[in-house]
Order: sequence, then C-alpha cells, then structure tokens
Amino acid sequence: MPCESIRLVWRTEAETGRFARRLAASAAVRNAFIELHGDLGAGKTTLVRHLLRALGVNGRIKSPTYAVVEPHEVAGLAIWHFDFFRFNDPREWEEAGFRDLFASPGLKLAEWPEKAAGMLPVADLVLRIESQPDESRVVNCFAQTTVGQALLKDAST
Repeated sequence: MPCESIRLVWRTEAETGRFARRLAASAAVRNAFIELHGDLGAGKTTLVRHLLRALGVNGRIKSPTYAVVEPHEVAGLAIWHFDFFRFNDPREWEEAGFRDLFASPGLKLAEWPEKAAGMLPVADLVLRIESQPDESRVVNCFAQTTVGQALLKDAST
C-alpha cells in the first residue's frame, strides 16, 4: 500500500490538543501503533499526554523515559506508552516482553522508535514533529497501513 502523508503546523499547544482529541475520537485508535519522532523538546510527550487525556486517562501521566513503558487502561482500552530513548540492548526487547505487548490488542505509542529499529512492527501512523524558531511545530504525518489511513483522515479533518 502506498504511504499517504500530510503536513500540519501546530502553532500552539492548544492546536496539538485539538489534533490529539480528533485522533482519540477515531475508532481506528483502539488498535493502532503510532510512532513519534522528533528531537528532545519537540513535543512528542506533550502530544501523548493530550491524547491520553482525550482517551480518558486520569491522574499523573509520566514519561516512560526511565521505565521504557508506561501502561494505561481506560474503558476496556489497553494503552502502552513506550519511550525507547534509553534503549540500548536488543535483548531487552525479548526480556521485557515487548513482542507480546505489540501482538496484543490496544493502542501503542512509541517515542524514539529508531532506538528499537528492526524489532518494532510497521507503524500504522508515523508522526515526525519538528520544533520551529517561533515555537510552532511542523508535523509530517505518514499513514503506512489502512488503520493509519483512517487515523490520518479522522485526525486531519
């Protein structure tokens, strides 16, 4: 399937939140794998926090930088937020049971997926977030599957 893509500009965090709410409202999000790429401070975790809030996650939403994964569950939806920034050893993948998590139903969100390259399945949706000098974010979105196409359509309208 050809990769579909769009380019967005988020001028404010409120625009990031609106995108996250549209993504959360998509039926396709319940079984999606979304990769988030971007430099430190680009807004990956901010987007995830907005998305998790829109899905109904309450309480503190921690970045999984040290734990590598933070699980959440809301209304029968399992969510795993991965941050592979500190991921160094492919053996960690098997030992941590990540293969099983990715094979199970639910939403998977991965920051720094390039650190786990070769072990991750194909992402449904890839978001490349770039900070701009004016504090806005340019976001290139790539749908790589039919699930990704549905997410892209729902989140960009």
